[in-house]
Amino acid sequence: MLSRRHIRVKVMQSLYAMEQTQSENLDKEEKFLLFSIEQMYDLFLINLQLLIEIRNHAADFLERSQKKYLATSEDKDPNEKFINNQVLLLLKKNEEIKGGVEKKNLNYWHLDDEYVKILWTAIKESELYASYMSTQTTTFKEDKDFVIAVFKEIIAPNDKLYEYIEDKRLTWVDDLPIVNTGIIKMIKKIKAGHTETMALPQLYKDIDDKQFAKDIFRKTILNDTIFSKEIEGRTPNWDKDRIAELDKAIIKMAICEFQKFPSIPVKVTINEYLEIAKEYSTPKSSIFINGILDKISKEYQKNGSLNKVGRGLM
Repeated sequence: MLSRRHIRVKVMQSLYAMEQTQSENLDKEEKFLLFSIEQMYDLFLINLQLLIEIRNHAADFLERSQKKYLATSEDKDPNEKFINNQVLLLLKKNEEIKGGVEKKNLNYWHLDDEYVKILWTAIKESELYASYMSTQTTTFKEDKDFVIAVFKEIIAPNDKLYEYIEDKRLTWVDDLPIVNTGIIKMIKKIKAGHTETMALPQLYKDIDDKQFAKDIFRKTILNDTIFSKEIEGRTPNWDKDRIAELDKAIIKMAICEFQKFPSIPVKVTINEYLEIAKEYSTPKSSIFINGILDKISKEYQKNGSLNKVGRGLM
């Protein structure tokens, strides 16, 4: 689920935070970095739990309607297609979701159930819901397509939910697009034959990604003085204090990849950090950073100090 670019973003944010606080406790800061990355999985779990709680709220609503003193025929014999949605029921029964939520005490939607109600109302009033509920019969494909559409068109873009998530943990705002994409991908892979033991996607694709996070963080910090001189030597017309701290962190990480990560192609490194700069730094930063990294990579290649192995990595 976690991409290398998002790992780079998390490391960049940690480097920037260390610079601002002047912290020198590398072990402590590395633990905090890994913790902030792991919190992303909490967001993944609570967004899946949100789907379950919306379904549960709908079921409670139907049950109360049936018990009304002046219940209508529709109340007494409601269309239960939504609460019997096969994908939602699979999520409700899933042992990993249930275990993860309980273990980490992620009871957000029990404490703040008004957001469940807000989203249920938005779903119920949508044309998507009306079309889905126009019949009482269904197929697994229809159920899955409906859940995906509801998540993409109603839940994920909801402003109140966004504000709530931002208020709970500021770092979650950066994580939300990747988490939402991960949820859509997961739901698309669900099959009718799956059971409550269906495995969820993991936070890291493999052990190498977690190691990459630790390595790029530590190696950038431990070589900070050297990398700072590399920047100063190639920006003669710039006062070092004029370069934004975030830009410095981005450039240092890129230099670190040039020198310390033989298997990452130069073009990949430059492209990744330019995209990060466009999203997180000033409007002109990407142009400035591109010029610096292009100059450094060409000089390294010319003097033989570009540490790359394998074809196509230069």
